[in-house]
Amino acid sequence: MVQLYKPEDFKIVLEAALLAAPEAVPMSDLKRLFDQEFDDDTWRTLLDDLRRDWSGRGVELVQLATGWRFQTKPEYQAFLERLKNDKPPKYSRAVMETLAIIAYRQPVTRGDIEDTRGVAVSPNILKTLESRGWIDTVGHRDAPGRPALYATTRKFLDDLSLRSLSELPPLTEIEKVMDLADAASQETYPLPPAEQGQAPESDGV
Repeated sequence: MVQLYKPEDFKIVLEAALLAAPEAVPMSDLKRLFDQEFDDDTWRTLLDDLRRDWSGRGVELVQLATGWRFQTKPEYQAFLERLKNDKPPKYSRAVMETLAIIAYRQPVTRGDIEDTRGVAVSPNILKTLESRGWIDTVGHRDAPGRPALYATTRKFLDDLSLRSLSELPPLTEIEKVMDLADAASQETYPLPPAEQGQAPESDGV
């Protein structure tokens, strides 16, 4: 086993672990890499230094809601999509409107979403967002029928390269952010009609 003595040695191990990981690595898992115990300032220094080492490249080290990971910079994603044989899923306007409402007004019930959009929400829309891992049921409202309360997940934040909900962009920017999360899709996703002052439209997944 390689002996670790210098900060550069620890950074190399961190780099290898993060590059090999299929998803974001929580800090608790990173701390298991070493026998030594570091304080928070040391960890922050190691990760910040590693992030600077990769600056100016097509890949960057980012901190997300669930931990740290290397990812392709958004501006280069369109080129990499040309290497993929499978097309990523495209989502309808209704799906993206529903997601935006949940993201900015969570926790919300299906009725809340319908009140905002002005149309009935198909169960398939919520199932689509749940299957993608972007929303989940977080409880039930104390009301007749105890309707389910929906909120976004950590995976939603990870897919948008965010650490917390406080980093969500202004609602007027959500369309651009979702385009980056699914760069291969050429479809645009307008904001909820309630935010735009537009007439509501019927649903479709």
